[in-house]
Amino acid sequence: MLQDESIAYECVPQKSFTKNRWLFLLATIGPGLTVMLADTDAGSIITAAQSGAQWGYRLLVLQLILIPVLYFVQELTTRLGITTGKGHGQLIREEFGTKWAWVSVATLLIAAIGALVTEFSGIIGVGMVFGVSKWVTVPLVATILILISCTGKYKRVEFIAILVGLFEIVFIPAALYAKPDFGAIATAFIGKQPFNNSSYLLLVAANVGAVIMPWMIFYQQGAVIDKGLSHESIKYSRIDTFFGSIITQIIMAAVLILTAATIGKVNPDTALDSIQQIANALTPFLGNFIGKVLFAVGLTGAALIASIVISLSMSWALSEVLSVPCSLNNTWKQAPVFYGVYIGGIIIAAILVLIGIPLIPLTVAVEVMNSLLLPIVLGFLLALGWRALSERYKLRKWEKIVLVFIYILVCSLGLLTIFELFK
Repeated sequence: MLQDESIAYECVPQKSFTKNRWLFLLATIGPGLTVMLADTDAGSIITAAQSGAQWGYRLLVLQLILIPVLYFVQELTTRLGITTGKGHGQLIREEFGTKWAWVSVATLLIAAIGALVTEFSGIIGVGMVFGVSKWVTVPLVATILILISCTGKYKRVEFIAILVGLFEIVFIPAALYAKPDFGAIATAFIGKQPFNNSSYLLLVAANVGAVIMPWMIFYQQGAVIDKGLSHESIKYSRIDTFFGSIITQIIMAAVLILTAATIGKVNPDTALDSIQQIANALTPFLGNFIGKVLFAVGLTGAALIASIVISLSMSWALSEVLSVPCSLNNTWKQAPVFYGVYIGGIIIAAILVLIGIPLIPLTVAVEVMNSLLLPIVLGFLLALGWRALSERYKLRKWEKIVLVFIYILVCSLGLLTIFELFK
């Protein structure tokens, strides 16, 4: 086999071979980039904004440290999906039984509905910045999200999601426009960190908790299957995941720099618990129009792509456990449960937001819930990595050590978040 491949390579011109590799990479990119852009959702943006406003550039180094953490977890998800051809829910059912599969899906559904409500609340915040009622923004966004699922093809939905999510990049020029102090940024990387401060530790835990969401694992494993990625795609899928990890953390860093260079420099005690507060606090520095529009565009893109990913993760998970068709390449008639869960989740979240549920307590509750559920979700992922991978793709010893370290780190900081919130 290796001999045949070497002969084939010799017969193909180097320029053509390189071109084919680039085309293969472009055809593979999607699931990783989509899920990573969704990771920088409304809640994550608020967390990054609070970090910059309260602690300047000190938490910037953490955003870079989290890149490999995010990559290792999602790479394992991708490896499981491509090599087994099975979704996360289906693998848990086959490896650990139906009861445990229902436990995993139940944790996902709870976390996903809470996250969806948070995304809708972010969109409401954007509407309120411009004086638009939630009775207009929420039904409009819910309708758009439902119509996106009508495209009938996974690749179309992925393209739309990425296109929307790329609006988050607007935070990068916004951060540069704020004229950050690059000397202070360099100092933050080598300066002493205030780990003895409980407020600082809470934001450290919140940033780590915001980097891995339960729905991300279910989504990416389902997406690589729906996209039809093969074993030959693994190395390109890793590039997709790593590139996405860098992009999402750069966006988080940009939001942090933006608020550190403006609010944090002048009034670090400003309350930043909602989108309106962040937008209003930025207005004196970026201008009434630029400040509001840039933040609105970036936040809307983040909330919309996260809503798509979260809804699809629920659809794939529940359908996999029930052993019913679960693909965006199916019609509504072929996969009624899949599309029913997608639409149902959006409608439930929209209703919860419209009935006036308190959004700040809800955001705190979602953070606590993710902290409690993440050990379960990550635990299943690591267990599957130990058991479900074939000999060729099994985890190496150093990879196991890294993943166990990440598990302990993330779960410990999640518990720290709960402790600090209720102290």
